[in-house]
Amino acid sequence: MTAVPTVGKCQADARDPAVLSWLLAGRLTEVLGEPTELQDLRRLTGGASRETWAFTAHPRGAAPRRLVLRRDPPGTGRPEGMAREAAAIAAAGRAGVAVPRLVDSSTNPAVLGAPYLITEHVDGETIARRLLRDPQYAGARAGLAADLGRTLARIHSIPVGAVPGLTAVDPLEDLRRPYDALGEPLPAIEIALRWLATHRPDEVPDTVVHGDFRTGNLIIDPAGLRAVLDWEQVHRGDPREDLGWLCVKCWRFGSPLQAGGFGPVGQLLDGYAEVAGYRPEPE
Repeated sequence: MTAVPTVGKCQADARDPAVLSWLLAGRLTEVLGEPTELQDLRRLTGGASRETWAFTAHPRGAAPRRLVLRRDPPGTGRPEGMAREAAAIAAAGRAGVAVPRLVDSSTNPAVLGAPYLITEHVDGETIARRLLRDPQYAGARAGLAADLGRTLARIHSIPVGAVPGLTAVDPLEDLRRPYDALGEPLPAIEIALRWLATHRPDEVPDTVVHGDFRTGNLIIDPAGLRAVLDWEQVHRGDPREDLGWLCVKCWRFGSPLQAGGFGPVGQLLDGYAEVAGYRPEPE
């Protein structure tokens, strides 16, 4: 079980795993309503801008609980973003989207050293090469494109007002802004941006958009989709962004199948139509 550091050390450095464990135990004691100890706290790989930690909580008189902490690095917190992500996960769960159950969240850096959220652990795999090639996932792959379409339709059914603080994002301007900031004109990029500007699809009403729905942010087991992860990029915009992003070539990891490497676009859109009541045009 976790050794308890001194209060002075706790205040000095929340980046120390021992201090974080002590803080987590105290916070979960409040949240779960039982004295709680921690075991096996370890930082997971992955995540470009946030820390991810896995651990087991042992509330007194109750079964152990495997939990996951997502936390901004101490000293670089983005409270608005963390609050938005937590609200999106909660709203998605209410809409029937497979997500890890939210246990706790806070934007107060005094609680765990930085804004954070804690969810239940979900068993399954996220590594694309295993999901797309290993025989044990063959059954899941067979119907996964349609299930991902149904999942996206549920995400897009979330009322925009259910996630406070959503920003409206114009995807073309979102591409042009960092490109212009580089100050290095590239003919191929200029041509592509001009083509996009003259071939915009007809506008549709804004919805909640996940923003990074693709292989690697999905927990899958041999039975199928278990959870949608990483709601950090959630925003308000065109729902077709999510459908297109899943079909980008880099997320197929060598598979010829366009919908995340799992199936054809038609299967993805058929699944979407089952829930949304309409089928987006492939073009």
